[in-house]
Amino acid sequence: MTQPPSLVNGPRSEGELPPLTTVGLPDGTRFAVRGLRAAPTAPAVLVVPAMGTPARFYRHFARELHRAGLTALTVDLRGQGESTPHVRDAAARDHGYRVILEEDLGAVVDAVRAELGPEPPLFLLGHSLGGQLALLHAAARPGPVDGVALVASGTVWYRAYGTLRAPLLLLATTLIAATATLLGRWPGARLGFGGDQTTGVMRDWARQGRTGRYRPGGSARDYESALRALDVPVLAVSVENDTYAPASAVDHLVGKAAGARVTRWRYTEREAGARLDHFAWTRAAGPLARRIARWATAQGTP
Repeated sequence: MTQPPSLVNGPRSEGELPPLTTVGLPDGTRFAVRGLRAAPTAPAVLVVPAMGTPARFYRHFARELHRAGLTALTVDLRGQGESTPHVRDAAARDHGYRVILEEDLGAVVDAVRAELGPEPPLFLLGHSLGGQLALLHAAARPGPVDGVALVASGTVWYRAYGTLRAPLLLLATTLIAATATLLGRWPGARLGFGGDQTTGVMRDWARQGRTGRYRPGGSARDYESALRALDVPVLAVSVENDTYAPASAVDHLVGKAAGARVTRWRYTEREAGARLDHFAWTRAAGPLARRIARWATAQGTP
């Protein structure tokens, strides 16, 4: 994932979404959940961002989801955007996927449930790394989440990218993890890839890229088995011109959820009426939001 386009271009000039709640964890980390409420029983969608991408990047997309009849919510990943402390701060804790999956997302989902009540179905909608994390969280913690939507989200396993790109991807993930270890964090904001990240996140990312398996450092959970047992609706949307999450990478990711009820489709430039790629789909998300709303509504109530 390269850096997302400037947040001041185009629809990113829109104001912030209204605050819904603030989530505080025992270690001092705080998350701001923002969003737009629909009818009390309308499905709710919580957007989980891509690596290094602030939640505010998705505010135009969230407004499109809301126009389509959904309660649309956004939240930053730990150390990113409005979450505190930021990964660059001295108080920031080194963390990897385990903390995000087993501490952060659970606390955020529970807080959203407390705010919205038990009536509306709640879906996680993840972009890129956010989609991987959303799927893993739903698999490891069945119950609170009623389904997962993946947009431009696939595995980073190097063998899923074809014979020409695979060696370069393997080399890149290895070098990035080694650099993060050497420097104590990954300075992605300066280097133009992935935003600033902890060493733990980049090691987990590189491990999955190298092995094809999700084994978050420090976790006792078997996430591969949890994925195979996942039994919720999953919507997997590949995006035209997306070189970071091509259809083959999406296939590898959703193939891990063998028991899930998977719906696949491709978001094309013809349907969007605009140029698309790994990030540009957020600027032309009206048709996509309407399709997601139809899918979420069709899943019924929890």
